[in-house]
Amino acid sequence: MGSSIVKELYDAGKLPGLPKFIPTNMVMEVVTGSVAYGVSGKVSDWDIVGVCIPSKIELFPHLAGVVQGFGKQKKRFSTWQKHHINYKEKEYDITVYSIVDFFNLCMQCNPNMIDICFVPDNCILHSTQLGNLIRENRHLFLSKKCWQTFKGYAYSMQKKMENKNPEEGSKRDKLIEQFGFDVKYGYHIVRLMGEVEQLLATGDMNLQLDRERLKAIRRGDWTMDQIKQFFTDKERDLEVLYNSSTLPYSPNEAKIKALLIQCLELHYGDLSSNEIVITGKAEEALRQIEEICAKVNK
Repeated sequence: MGSSIVKELYDAGKLPGLPKFIPTNMVMEVVTGSVAYGVSGKVSDWDIVGVCIPSKIELFPHLAGVVQGFGKQKKRFSTWQKHHINYKEKEYDITVYSIVDFFNLCMQCNPNMIDICFVPDNCILHSTQLGNLIRENRHLFLSKKCWQTFKGYAYSMQKKMENKNPEEGSKRDKLIEQFGFDVKYGYHIVRLMGEVEQLLATGDMNLQLDRERLKAIRRGDWTMDQIKQFFTDKERDLEVLYNSSTLPYSPNEAKIKALLIQCLELHYGDLSSNEIVITGKAEEALRQIEEICAKVNK
C-alpha cells in the first residue's frame, strides 16, 4: 500500500541525521492530526507518524559484543523526529518510532499510539505485511487502562486551554485573540473523551465519528465554559461506563510480546536460536580473538 514517504524524503536529502537503517525498514506510515480526525480544512502540512524495525544490533546489542549492565552501554534507538520539512509544495512533520517502543506505548494505551492504530484507511500512506499485521491485531492493545490515559491527556489539554499567556505572535496567541481561548486544545478535550467512550463502550474506535462537533468547536461555536462542563459531565458518565466495559482490566502482555516477536521474525527470520551471529569488521575481529583465546586455553 503506497510507497514510503520517509524513504522518498530521505532519498531527496530532506532528512539529514536520519539513521540509515530506517528508510528501508519502515513497516507503516500514517497521517495523523486534524486530517485523521476529519476536521481539517485546506491541508498544507502533514503530520506523518511511522513505525520501523531497527537493525539487528539495535534490537540485540549482544550481537555487537555489548553485555547488558557491563561497561559502556550503546544508546538504543527509540524515536526520531523532524519538523517543517518542505517538499513538493507540502510541509511535513515526521516522527518515526521503533516497533519496540511503539508496542510498549500501545500496550500502555497511550492515546496518540492508539489513534495511529485506528486511523481511517485513507490515512494509511504506507503499510507492509507487518504493518497490516499490526492493524489486524490492534484490538489486542486495548484495555481499561485507556480510561486513565485518555482522561489524563484530556485533563492536561484543559490546563493548556486555560493558559492565556502564549508566546506573542504564535498560533495560540492568534487563536486566543480571535476566540478568547485556544479552540484547538478545546476540541482535543472533547475528542479524547469521545474516543475513550467509544473504546469502553464498543472495544473499537472511529476517529471521525464526532467530526462535526469537533469542527464546530474549532469554528468557535463552543465557549470554554461549555467545554469544561462537557469534560466534567463526561468524566462522571464514563466512570460508570468503565465499570460495565467488557475490555480487560490490563493488557495481555504475553500475547502482545508474541505479536512483536512474530513481526521481528517475519522481518529477520527465526529468533529462537541462541547462536550469536556476528558480522562486520569489528565483530569479525572480536570473533577471531575469542577463537584464539579458546585455543590457548585448551
